[in-house]
Amino acid sequence: EPGNLLTPRVFAERAVEMALTAGLPIDVLGEQEIAALGMGLLHGVARGSKEPPRVLVMRHDPPGVTGGPVLGLVGKGITFDSGGISIKPADHMDKMKGDMAGGAAVVAAMCAIARLGVPLRVVGIVPATENLPDGDAMKPGDVLTSAAGKTVEVLNTDAEGRLILGDGVWY
Repeated sequence: EPGNLLTPRVFAERAVEMALTAGLPIDVLGEQEIAALGMGLLHGVARGSKEPPRVLVMRHDPPGVTGGPVLGLVGKGITFDSGGISIKPADHMDKMKGDMAGGAAVVAAMCAIARLGVPLRVVGIVPATENLPDGDAMKPGDVLTSAAGKTVEVLNTDAEGRLILGDGVWY
């Protein structure tokens, strides 16, 4: 759906509906929780948008399953990605409403796992936001701090407009 209809808040509301229908516990972190957890990288992407970010946390913890591995699924839920201050080329920018497909896939997978009663503990995480330019948008050269306390410098964008962080991570 277009970015004006599928905002991070709407994405989270729909995920909650799907999760509850599947019997899957879900927590939605808002701006205050995101700030309290020190999620500076997510906040950095979100700060150019008037739409507040969300983080979805889904846990499939079937009864009787203890120990063993915990499968982690993480999906990018960027409901519209203009490239922020380093704006992407106009060609195909309308397709950037699909930048949340990884997040949608994680929500759907978690619901399927819950419905099927998969005998494995699984955690699904989806950060959801928009990446837009405004006076508060992050800029190349900004240093952001991750929830793990690691600082990264926003270096630039690649040909597709993805952010390149100081340690070579692409976002």
